[in-house]
Amino acid sequence: MLVVGPNGAGKTNLLESLHVGTQGFSPRTRADAQLIRFGETSARVALRGARGQAELELELLLRAGEAKRARVNGAPLRAAEQLRAEVATLVFTPDRLAVIKGGPAVRRAYFDRVLGRLAPARATLSAEYGAVVAQRNAALRRIGAGFSTPDALAPWTERAAELGAALVEARREAVAALGPVFAEHAAELGLPEAVLRYEGAPPTVEALERRYDRDVERGWTGLGPHLDDVGIIAGARDLRGFGSQGEQRIAVLSLLLGEADLVAERSGIPPLLLLDDVLSELDPERRRILAERILRRGQTLVTSTTAAALPAEPDQVLEVTPGHAVAR
Repeated sequence: MLVVGPNGAGKTNLLESLHVGTQGFSPRTRADAQLIRFGETSARVALRGARGQAELELELLLRAGEAKRARVNGAPLRAAEQLRAEVATLVFTPDRLAVIKGGPAVRRAYFDRVLGRLAPARATLSAEYGAVVAQRNAALRRIGAGFSTPDALAPWTERAAELGAALVEARREAVAALGPVFAEHAAELGLPEAVLRYEGAPPTVEALERRYDRDVERGWTGLGPHLDDVGIIAGARDLRGFGSQGEQRIAVLSLLLGEADLVAERSGIPPLLLLDDVLSELDPERRRILAERILRRGQTLVTSTTAAALPAEPDQVLEVTPGHAVAR
């Protein structure tokens, strides 16, 4: 589906509502109050479609000052974010370039989300490890202030090493799975020799204990996967510091398309793709290649200011004006 309309008409809002309605949260903000129209106290997203051969109805309700509520086929969910287990949705927005241009924390968060989609049983590993590191840091600060002894740190050190090693292994497997399809899509879009490289090693109890004095002095754990990074490389160049804006955009698109391939392969159902302003900085040849790739997938929504920007015939065109969306 091609979504067209002038700047400011609401195309991005439409894609955001689809993400909220299928995933339970916005790709733009974690402040739910920002999702409610100015002057209103509530908002609702209702979607109807199909998952494989089964019909699917999703509903999400937002009320100011209350927790979000979501339903699937009329049945309430314990938490709105559980919608992610029902529908896989992947989104590209211009600010997603931060995956390449931003610091290691942005990439860690991105690849941990990839890990959660590819291996749902390991989706909580990052949060569990982060909670343990927070406890270990608190213990380090108590020791540094003279309110505790080194013995109190030992259980947190052991647990941080155990969960940290499991998280590194899971991330490496996710990066290894994504790497080949990422490279394939990047090469098709004109970015050859693209690779993903996990930068970090599993922490051990011995390595953490060797850092004891430094960690106590600083009050935080200076070793582990909370400090790791994923290098996104083309040839010999790290695209964070040595990639053009166009190359960075291609890299993010290639990550998205590669992840979509893996999700479809593992679940049997292609994810919903939301591509916002993806065509504006691609040359005509790359637009053609991208159009061919997304036409062979499941449902994809692409926004553009003009229909001519997409060098293919979409299944449907949706024209957006402020407050309205009309199929044509």
